[in-house]
Amino acid sequence: MVTIFKTTQNNLKEITEFENNSWVNVSTPTNGELEKLSQKLDVPFDFLTDPLDVDERARIEIENDWILIVLRVPLFEEKEIDIPFTTIPLGIIMSFSKEIIITVCTKEVDSILDFISGKVRNFSTGNKSRFLLQIFLRTSLFYLKYLKEINKRTTIVENELHKAMKNEELIKLLNIEKSLVFFTTSLRSNELMMERLQKTEIVKMNPEDIDLLEDVIIENKQAIEMSNVYSNILSGMMDAFASVISNNLNIVVKFLTAITIILMIPTLIASIYGMNINLPLQNSPHSFIVVCGISLTLSVIGVLIFIKRKWF
Repeated sequence: MVTIFKTTQNNLKEITEFENNSWVNVSTPTNGELEKLSQKLDVPFDFLTDPLDVDERARIEIENDWILIVLRVPLFEEKEIDIPFTTIPLGIIMSFSKEIIITVCTKEVDSILDFISGKVRNFSTGNKSRFLLQIFLRTSLFYLKYLKEINKRTTIVENELHKAMKNEELIKLLNIEKSLVFFTTSLRSNELMMERLQKTEIVKMNPEDIDLLEDVIIENKQAIEMSNVYSNILSGMMDAFASVISNNLNIVVKFLTAITIILMIPTLIASIYGMNINLPLQNSPHSFIVVCGISLTLSVIGVLIFIKRKWF
């Protein structure tokens, strides 16, 4: 789907034709839409298709009059139970001569960065460099937001693990660790791309834009540090709780073993008095009560011994 937006009087409106100072948002496009867009704006076709590859790394590429900036953005999908947090590439295409900016992604950009919903202040499609930096900033902020959410989910799973005896909670932690690996890898590739953009003059920036880029790089580094810290904590936690689960299982086995030994005492006595031989008290009318009393007494003694030795 191809939609065109333009900022007019601080409002973002959807338009039908390509105009100067407009933003072309391409999401989940068809080959026909990409070919039409490439012919209409004279954009290299590879620039439109490369960001649709989910494994595309963050990078900068220049061809003729166009610049392609690939940015890895975070994505949260609630329907994805196993790994809800992941990253996807977002292509930002700019021209040296044309006042137009194109974004290409396999998902809706609004659901990722909140531009169309109007949550971004001082947003304008007429300022390409500021628009680019705002995308960078929103990306870093969403990384930080999702990292905090990952930390909350880790705490919830940690509380469940204290009494766990199965591997379900460990699998949840493993999936969270996968999300952190995706985040760390994408953040580092974004950092390299931003540092290259800072060192070169590929995109013209005023002093305010340069300061904003420095702030974005700082936010990105902070997200990298948070991701590394959470990943290290999670790795150690998984090793520790693997031992906890094994220990919980041993406690249950020990308890069941103790119960089996206690139940074996009256069973042994009943087996002895079930033999077809002469036995003490076999002619007594109170023999059943005596046998039950002996069994109960020995069982209670066994329980007390186990409690004293902390086997229960």
